[in-house]
Amino acid sequence: MRAVIRGLTRFVIVLGLIGAAVAWFLSAPERLPAAALAGLTGDATRGATVFAAAGCASCHTAPESAATEAPVLSGGKRFVSEFGTFIAPNITNDQSQGVGGWTDAQIVEAVMRGVSPRGAHYYPALPYDAYAKAEPQDMLDMVVYLRSLPTSDIASQPHEVGFPFSIRRAVGLWKLLFNSDDWVVAGDLTPEQTRGRYLVEALGHCGECHTPRNALGGLVRANWLGGAPSPSGEGRIPNITPGGLTWSEAEIAQYLFSGLTPDFDSAGGVMAAVVRNTAQLPETDRAAIAAYLKVVPTRE
Repeated sequence: MRAVIRGLTRFVIVLGLIGAAVAWFLSAPERLPAAALAGLTGDATRGATVFAAAGCASCHTAPESAATEAPVLSGGKRFVSEFGTFIAPNITNDQSQGVGGWTDAQIVEAVMRGVSPRGAHYYPALPYDAYAKAEPQDMLDMVVYLRSLPTSDIASQPHEVGFPFSIRRAVGLWKLLFNSDDWVVAGDLTPEQTRGRYLVEALGHCGECHTPRNALGGLVRANWLGGAPSPSGEGRIPNITPGGLTWSEAEIAQYLFSGLTPDFDSAGGVMAAVVRNTAQLPETDRAAIAAYLKVVPTRE
């Protein structure tokens, strides 16, 4: 009997070690291919538009900071979720506290793959699943623009995340389960709708807020843009499919420029910051976003 127990114990231990090895392998960071940026040169003027579309200033400027043309991206904003509180880091070009010591490729890899220069996973509070669909040229342009902004030596604060979510390696398994390279809205789209899809699904990462999540925090793409509870627990983020947003394309585009609804209400809270970003885009881009939202599958 003892021999049987010892045999079972060894079997369980070996099985556990094999499982741990498999999990370690599957959770390894996916690095950006070295050829992704080969031959590309960044442009700060184009990068300013990408920066606005990606909403970087909305998260990374210090709390209570006034909106400026040259924001100081010193971080510090707190984002509360059921998994813990995530705090935006300093991403200015400061050599010691920001990303000034990183290469362009390392910044692009962090944004598009959610991997730090040391090879650690970033939490998906950084919407790298969306940014992964962006063009490397756009990301490089954004980096060049980012380096032109004012620096800050304010240190980044650690996230307030408890066990087991504090295990960074486990984020690799989360990515394996929930990250997707596919466009949500597929099929035959016009050039304008295709541009709108790029702005909404990739750069603008609108689905990160407007799409509900499952128990592990993965996006429920079957209900894409169908509205979701606010992570703070207060209120609800609206449904912006045709089933919830009945405005015309012109009214949507105007809202993204002025923040005024057809009923002359105004954008507030987080959406006010989004409108500050979309107002900086070309008029054709706002029209493209509106055109895309009209072909998103309807959710009641």
